[in-house]
Amino acid sequence: MNRKMKPESLMMSYGYKPELSEGAIKCPIFQTSTFVFKSAEEGKAFFEVAYGLREPHIGEELGLIYSRINNPDLEILENRLTLWDEAEACAVFESGMSAITTVLLEFLKPGDLILISGPLYGGSDHFIRKILPKFGIHVVAFKVGQSYDEIIQIVNETGMADQLAMVYIETPANPTNDLIDIEGSKNIARHFSTPEKEIYLAVDNTYMGPLWQHPLKHGADLVLYSATKYIGGHSDVIAGACLGSNELIKRVKGLRTFLGNMASPNTGWLLLRSLETLKARMDIQAFNANKVAEYLNHHPDVEKVYFLGNLTESNGEQYAIKQRQCLSNGGMISFDVKGGEHEAFVFLNALRLIKLAVSLGSTESLAEHPATMTHIDVDDNLKQQLSITEKMVRLSIGVENHEDIIEDIRQALEKVHKGKVHETEAMENGSAYN
Repeated sequence: MNRKMKPESLMMSYGYKPELSEGAIKCPIFQTSTFVFKSAEEGKAFFEVAYGLREPHIGEELGLIYSRINNPDLEILENRLTLWDEAEACAVFESGMSAITTVLLEFLKPGDLILISGPLYGGSDHFIRKILPKFGIHVVAFKVGQSYDEIIQIVNETGMADQLAMVYIETPANPTNDLIDIEGSKNIARHFSTPEKEIYLAVDNTYMGPLWQHPLKHGADLVLYSATKYIGGHSDVIAGACLGSNELIKRVKGLRTFLGNMASPNTGWLLLRSLETLKARMDIQAFNANKVAEYLNHHPDVEKVYFLGNLTESNGEQYAIKQRQCLSNGGMISFDVKGGEHEAFVFLNALRLIKLAVSLGSTESLAEHPATMTHIDVDDNLKQQLSITEKMVRLSIGVENHEDIIEDIRQALEKVHKGKVHETEAMENGSAYN
């Protein structure tokens, strides 16, 4: 069979040899801390390569040493994950935040400047704005819609342009679905790069998962995932991943070894299971999200819907970016209910099928209130600027029947509507006695 198979087909077997595991059709969980060397010479050779004391010989691979360094479940998983993004290498972590923080700590040092997009996921925002400065790392941000020249000016005005070390973006942004131009962001990184120092672009691609957007193809150096989300997809595992070139991932894995935040064999096994249904799940979620957004777009108690499918040519650059970068409208929808926090909470508390919980990308539909939950730690003024207001609700659309999802939303919004009617009637009755 000479034809190159699609990733969804290769997810069933790529990188795994059943004959090495008693013929088991699925990769076993290699629940072991250490591995036996065939000889002292072999152990020496494995460690020389693992610690970078020499380059591997042609055809030589890193041997199994210790599960903090490598493990069969992890290696097979990392090999399979590279297929979607067509990356050279991958590093898997025990959480999305550990992937993000390891990358930031590896490529930034005291005195450096990092340029970030906004909004970011709340955890990323907290680490970058509040933890990195403790290490002497400076932060500057740009917002959606700012031009190339404006962003260049933002960096220059810091007086630290020569200390810029990384551009870090999240696109689509959580929770607003705002889009950042990946190629344009790489051009900004190139603008400040020199022959002696390359500025890297890291992209958090969690919102689109490995199927719907491929940042490496648009100039990104590193792509990051909370693998808890679409990759895991069953709300039963916490994990993260970073993909990129062999050179950069070697550095990431090096720090991972000493931070000890690699994924466990059990986590690797669970993700291998999830990858087999990744495309099927995400196809259903994208289909359902289109249906739900269409319903919300015409609901009288919904003020605004934040969904990639709503972008048209009238949206200018946002639409153009979507056409270049995104292969789907995705499975995430945020919307503003008419009112404020009270109305948003009435809606959330009335849901029956959709679960009130943070996270996203799982088989079940989830709903949360960004302003007081995932993004509670973001500066209040910044939240207002980024439209993360008290009336916003975020939905992660699952694989349930779309009619059932919409019905649950309908009945919950009906509770909001009835509450408003009762409030209006109470005010009118009160005024009648004044």
